[in-house]
Amino acid sequence: MATYLVTGVAGFIASRVTEMLLDEEHTVVGIDNLNHAYDVRMKEYRLERLKNRERFSFYEQDISDKHILEMKHFIEPKFDAVINLAARAGVRASVEDPWVYVDTNMTGTLNLLELCQRNDIPKFILASTSSIYGNNAPLPTPEAADSARPLQAYAASKKGAEAMAHAYHYLYDIDVSVVRYFTVYGPAGRPDMVMFRFNKWIKEGVTLRLNGNGEQSRGFTFVDDIARGTIAALKPVGYEIINLGGHEVVTINELIAILERLIGRKAEVEHYPFHKADAMANQANIEKARNLLGWEPQVSLEEGIRLMVAWYEENREWVKNIDTSK
Repeated sequence: MATYLVTGVAGFIASRVTEMLLDEEHTVVGIDNLNHAYDVRMKEYRLERLKNRERFSFYEQDISDKHILEMKHFIEPKFDAVINLAARAGVRASVEDPWVYVDTNMTGTLNLLELCQRNDIPKFILASTSSIYGNNAPLPTPEAADSARPLQAYAASKKGAEAMAHAYHYLYDIDVSVVRYFTVYGPAGRPDMVMFRFNKWIKEGVTLRLNGNGEQSRGFTFVDDIARGTIAALKPVGYEIINLGGHEVVTINELIAILERLIGRKAEVEHYPFHKADAMANQANIEKARNLLGWEPQVSLEEGIRLMVAWYEENREWVKNIDTSK
């Protein structure tokens, strides 16, 4: 069995990756600064699900703090890999405070790469984003598509992290898998993202705020599929960038209709201007993931949304109070 350092462990994707690794009887050391980028109660909920698991330990630290390189709980374990899922995410918030995105996504990644090279950790996984492809990518988008023209600081900081990971691969022969995620959703998802917001707003009878006319489209990906793909990317690859994305693309208007049907309530929609930081469409070309990792999404959009809606209903007593304003 292996030992892994998972960063951002209280986050949506990282907590699910950690659960799957623990299910496979691996050991996981988790790190998270539990910041308030979105309602911290959601992070605390995910973390509580992990804290009583065997072979799991947690440290509340910030990866952008260089002192983590000197902390014994990040040096003494012989890690088989660092799985860097800590990030400041969200395209719109990065317009308001780009500095924190650079701190976490670039400086934090640099610190973890340095941890690898100083302690002979052979494998590094970096979570990246479909936002890196900008606004004019071919659909479905292959990894070779242009990513040199990001639309906001979030994508730019992820591009910088990818470049730094390549430098450390080149200099120190660290094996690197960069996994670019496409619009992840599921139970206990981020409350600043469209799936959680729309689920809550429709269920609670709150006016649904929609940017644009709703004809923008996304290739939504269920969190369990993303977690499986991330774990599959632990295999030796040299340095590879790999898309992990959903196989079903819908417009936001179509998404609202699905949610209305599954929740059993009509949405009251109020339109706002389309945000300049958003892309009009995303859809992953996953040929590389299929060929290199043997991965493809398994959970249909209908099934995934049904699971998310059921989770919300089961946890409604406290989830209905989660802040979605950030």
